[in-house]
Amino acid sequence: MSGADHTSGDRTRDDFDVVVRGGLWFDGTGAPGVVRNLGIRDGVLVTATTDDLPVGPDTEVVEAHGRWVMPGFVDTHTHYDAEVLVGPGLPESVRHGVTTVLMGNCSLSTVFVPPLDAADLFSRVEAVPREHVLAALEKTRTWETPREYIDALNRLPLGPNITAFIGHSDVRASVMGLGRSTESANRPTRAELADIDARVEDALDAGFLGVSTMTNPWDKMDGDRYRSRTLPSTHASWSEFRRLHRILRRRGRVLQAVPNLNTKYDVAFFALASTGIGRKPMKASVLAAADTKAERWVNRIFGPIAFAANRIGRGAFRWQHLPTTFEVYSDGIDLVVFEEFGSGRAALHLNDEIARNDLMRDEAYRRWFRQDFEKRFSPRVWHRDFDDTRIVACPDSSLVGRSIGDVARARNLHPVDTFLDLVVEHGREFRWHTVIANDRRKVADRLVRTPGVTIGFSDAGAHLRNMAFYNFAICLLRRAHDAERRGEPILPLGQIVHKLTGELGDFYGIDAGHLRIGDRADFVVVDPAGLTDDVDAYHEAPMEEFGGLQRMVDRNDRAVTATAVAGRVVFREGEFVPGYGRTVGTGRFLRAGVDERGPAPARSAPAGSAA
Repeated sequence: MSGADHTSGDRTRDDFDVVVRGGLWFDGTGAPGVVRNLGIRDGVLVTATTDDLPVGPDTEVVEAHGRWVMPGFVDTHTHYDAEVLVGPGLPESVRHGVTTVLMGNCSLSTVFVPPLDAADLFSRVEAVPREHVLAALEKTRTWETPREYIDALNRLPLGPNITAFIGHSDVRASVMGLGRSTESANRPTRAELADIDARVEDALDAGFLGVSTMTNPWDKMDGDRYRSRTLPSTHASWSEFRRLHRILRRRGRVLQAVPNLNTKYDVAFFALASTGIGRKPMKASVLAAADTKAERWVNRIFGPIAFAANRIGRGAFRWQHLPTTFEVYSDGIDLVVFEEFGSGRAALHLNDEIARNDLMRDEAYRRWFRQDFEKRFSPRVWHRDFDDTRIVACPDSSLVGRSIGDVARARNLHPVDTFLDLVVEHGREFRWHTVIANDRRKVADRLVRTPGVTIGFSDAGAHLRNMAFYNFAICLLRRAHDAERRGEPILPLGQIVHKLTGELGDFYGIDAGHLRIGDRADFVVVDPAGLTDDVDAYHEAPMEEFGGLQRMVDRNDRAVTATAVAGRVVFREGEFVPGYGRTVGTGRFLRAGVDERGPAPARSAPAGSAA
């Protein structure tokens, strides 16, 4: 595609706005692809035919011969809640074919609590600088209710479509106060429980997908008031959870949950809550099906749990799965995996770098860190193997490319002491890499095929310096394409597309993930020739909305050659249309259970919303 292709003549009301020529078309239902010409008018796919389609003077033509045309991808696990307010185009997702994003995950939304509380709840958990989260919320907050929040989003020049969960921590803190809601000794009163229920019902009435919650104690609060307390939802009782479950079951909405990764037993609680024997099932989407290096046996449990909940228990239980290698980068010790154990949490509790360095020099602290690090049977996600690391940046260039374990042997020191020395010596300029999970191709392929496992968990918009999975869908398509060429298909390509699109739209009850005649024309054009090793390449780019912060990104513009939202092509051949995310907006808030066909209502960008 070299740019918009137009023909001359007078426009008529029967002209197509966009014609996509000759692509292998997938409709998102799981059906095989067929070569068709697609005609789009008023934001809707109106025809798919083998015949040539007429082209008017203002028709944009997308040449898709030899390429795949499919519904825009649905990203079910993002943390764009702050970024969308100041950068509503969300280009890092859209340039990779994502046309619908789900926010408000992990009990965190920004609907009810004031900006200061929201920043303290959100920033450390999701590794987004607190000052930028707070500034975004203080600059833009105009809402008091869920409906007003949706209206505020719809006034922005949104790039993709947005939908959201209401966060349990958000609701709980807004009712009890942030301080009381993060102390286990304080239980909500009957009146407060009724108020929590009422606020959840209000959000569901407005069109939110459901409720997100978190019981994992590793995730801590930011700020100075309640720093290092666990999130409000971790202090809820099972009876409080059951109240929420009853609402969601009755309303046919979704629970998004992160279980306690220490004990893991509450996975069974969420699975049982989803079952439908003698009652209506409750949809539950739980983090996360992964093949972790730390616990190689864990990947075997996801299928049986889903089978027991869904087939035996007649439930609606789903795991979220990241369909690519889970690799992370860290600037010094600023990485969420250190929240797994007490000595790591003690370091991350200290915001001041001088105080943190003093702690890491202390011999008693080092002994504590070594003991934590070497506990063989402690619960973990990180493998804690410093030989399985790679130093990627350091003021001492002689260390770049080596593992921390290798440096420890050269210095004749314990690996923990070497790591702490490097952090003290170089601070955040000491940058290193490791792989946490999903490094075995055959196991990863099996997880994709496992019933009850859905594609999600990109964490887009979070952990800006630690990881980038904006292109998760392209990663899965590349794997599927490579497997097909080896003669070992993971699944037929139509079913792979379905897992990235229609399966997700159907499960979450939103008007997304399909590209059938009559559907809103959210679509992506993928060139299989661009599904190369470039998909895994490392990139950084400045984030203007957050003061020029360098964040990790993906760049697969040879793979995704066009993305369209509501019938308008907004990204093409590596370039966004002029004004994208500033004066041009194509997305809208997708309300659960509501048909949202056609282009988004016209709106103008509020002053200063996306400079």
